[in-house]
Amino acid sequence: MRLRITLSTLAAVAALSAFGPLPPQNPATAASGTATMHGDSASSDTTPYAGPGSGAISWSRTALASACPTVVIGGDGYPVALCTTIFGQTPTVHLLDPGSGADLASLALPKGSLFGGVYAYLDNTNALVVVDGDDNLLRIGHHRTGGGAWSLTVDQSTSLAGALPSGDDIVGLSPGWDGRVWFATAAGVIGTVDTTTGAVRTIATGEGVENSISTVPGHTAVATDHALYLLGEAADGTPVVDWRAPYDRGPGRKPGQLSWGTGATPSFFGPGDGTGYVALTDNAAPHENLLVYRIDGGPAPVCATPVLTQYPASGTEDAVIASGSSVFVTDTYGYPYPALPAGAPASVPSSASFDGGMSRVDLDPDGAGCHLVWNSDVKSAALPRLSLADGLIYTLTVSGPTGTVGAQTFASYSYATVDPATGARRSSSWIGLGLLYDPLQMTGTTAPDGTLYQGTETGVLRVTRG
Repeated sequence: MRLRITLSTLAAVAALSAFGPLPPQNPATAASGTATMHGDSASSDTTPYAGPGSGAISWSRTALASACPTVVIGGDGYPVALCTTIFGQTPTVHLLDPGSGADLASLALPKGSLFGGVYAYLDNTNALVVVDGDDNLLRIGHHRTGGGAWSLTVDQSTSLAGALPSGDDIVGLSPGWDGRVWFATAAGVIGTVDTTTGAVRTIATGEGVENSISTVPGHTAVATDHALYLLGEAADGTPVVDWRAPYDRGPGRKPGQLSWGTGATPSFFGPGDGTGYVALTDNAAPHENLLVYRIDGGPAPVCATPVLTQYPASGTEDAVIASGSSVFVTDTYGYPYPALPAGAPASVPSSASFDGGMSRVDLDPDGAGCHLVWNSDVKSAALPRLSLADGLIYTLTVSGPTGTVGAQTFASYSYATVDPATGARRSSSWIGLGLLYDPLQMTGTTAPDGTLYQGTETGVLRVTRG
């Protein structure tokens, strides 16, 4: 038997050797790669599964009249999407058919924080863990009915309302390794909840939170609009601040961002066990910096490196991809979101064109600094995801007029793969025009069978090998 090795196979093997490992599997979640918006509780935005690849693809669209930022998949293979309706901004959970993407069941929730609800995770029983607008921590299961149809039901509810200031909303949540669930609120309250006893323990930072939070064994990372916090917990679950690292929040909210401050969820990564470092982007002007901290090194960053400097200005509303010794940052500066959160300040400047682009930054071999590897002009309209199985970055790109919300009607969106070694586009397949296909800088999730589910402004795209 003759072994045939192609150049593309060698390139994939070389790419795989440069990245990883995956963060440790959180025992409270579904499998890493499909458990959270960012793949895992460490928010690495990596996946252990190969995607549709850089060859021919097929795709279909599930119309839900909703923006769908979170698609997660449990051990039973059924995708669960947390979406927000276009009209009314009502958070709604959908169960999708893994074979066709069809909507099998839905459950509307009370409206709460950012756009009605964004962040959730799938637990180790395939239940969606989410906070509703009444500050109840819910576990929503999907079950067969007597007639064989599917239903979504609230299987557990734990009230957090008594532990929160009046009018506050929970933004991010992630499970710890001890069974407690961590959360952070818009007003900067950080807490844990024991869903068995109902005990809630909190501390107040006095700073706003607009993004989700991340957990690895013994550590939780929360980014406020002023600083990055690394936290542990006391024996009773009360959060304890290990260190606080203030960052440059810039002169104001940049166009293409939803708040004034970092637009990123902090991401744990590292070449050892995947937890030695945590990365965040700041809001410095004109170019944002990638900030990398050693977990056991305190609040002084290992490096603060300007990124996306191929453009006059840069900023991002996306979390980074972080794997091994590499971090990938996407540019959302000027991205024309169709709506902003209530109370969002005016942007500085008032408007800007969307250039897109990506940067890769690597830790130095001694782990004491970092350096820019490449800048790319790939115009990503979604938060990309790196596959550690096939060595490709997956995203949707945009071309055409994107300078204003109205112009987006004529924007053109394509499925694309990117070479993480060079930043070059490996493939591009046209999807469609206009708002139906706008991914709104949301991230896609790859199922174990290689199907990519990508949320858009109006539903979910399902992409498979052609």
